[in-house]
Amino acid sequence: MLKYVNYDIVFQEFPDEVTLAINLSLCPCRCPGCHSSFLYGDIGAPFTPEVIDQLLDENGKKITCIGIMGGDIAPDEVNSLAIYIRQQYPVLKIGWYTGRTTIAKGIAVSNFNYIKVGPYIKHLGALNSPKTNQRMYKVGEKGELIDITARFWTKA
Repeated sequence: MLKYVNYDIVFQEFPDEVTLAINLSLCPCRCPGCHSSFLYGDIGAPFTPEVIDQLLDENGKKITCIGIMGGDIAPDEVNSLAIYIRQQYPVLKIGWYTGRTTIAKGIAVSNFNYIKVGPYIKHLGALNSPKTNQRMYKVGEKGELIDITARFWTKA
């Protein structure tokens, strides 16, 4: 079962989007140096379509994207919730951050507009580092993954 801990409206997780980023707990990745290690635990409330409806009732007019941050404990549930969002809120873009090195089997990437893949590895840096192992993909019209990671790189 997916559980959400908190959420915030953010501007940098997915390019050109104002995102309602929802943090999910029970993260199995446990990346050393993770800035959100509190998400390792079994905390929060069930993340359901009803919760999505409530969060979007409160915040839907302020955002262009909903970001599911985590969910590696149950990627099939992430996929199902993306389908729900796509059907009920077709104007919103959908992003997902998985800490895994690959996208889980059974995930239909066409349910998403963006997918960020990869664990945080401290010596390689976050998405804004050209050395990062993480990748940000935009999902194209035909379901192809377009690597847009370089858009996040900061100039030193």
